[in-house]
Amino acid sequence: MNGARARVAGRPVVAAVLTVLLAGGCSGPPQPPLPTSETARSELIKAAQQVLVDRCMTARGTAGQPAAQEEALFGTDPAELEVTLATGYTVRTHTDGCLAQAHRHLYGDQARWFRAEVTVNNLRPEAQARLKGDPRYRAALARRAACPEEDTRCARESGLDDVRARLEPARLAEVRAAHREDIATYERLRDRALHRAARLLAGRPTPSRKGPAPS
Repeated sequence: MNGARARVAGRPVVAAVLTVLLAGGCSGPPQPPLPTSETARSELIKAAQQVLVDRCMTARGTAGQPAAQEEALFGTDPAELEVTLATGYTVRTHTDGCLAQAHRHLYGDQARWFRAEVTVNNLRPEAQARLKGDPRYRAALARRAACPEEDTRCARESGLDDVRARLEPARLAEVRAAHREDIATYERLRDRALHRAARLLAGRPTPSRKGPAPS
């Protein structure tokens, strides 16, 4: 009986120990602090992307081979992903280069990120394209086109800049509403990349870059 009571009494202790161990195992390392400004956040993601690209390029052993380096970085033709914008332009990218590999590591889903990024980066051009359907804008544009070259007074008096400044915010709001799902995806995947970049670069200095990093 004493032994039985000892085993029963010990169960809560064992359960408590297991709970502590499991909780400790699931907590993982603390998340490094994130930058507060958008500029610093973008720089953090770019720095992490550069680290990932450098690792990939080294692993592919393309040093000293410019053509091979370009293919290793951007991928080989044909491009596998494409997005056609409302403005009529089509943007394409590859999935087999080191840049694509870095994007998959940071954003998780390269195809979704590519579509979201291209769409969000072209919201304003789409809004400006919508202005062409407004008769007030077309009239001001025609007045501006009739101005002699270098005649700044005529250009100013055409009212084109004022009309654009007055009408564009409403068109931009329309475009943002039409692409709210793309914007939400962009913000969600960028937040994921920000956290992954912070973990990747934790405890190490930001790598210096000799030239502009691939975007």
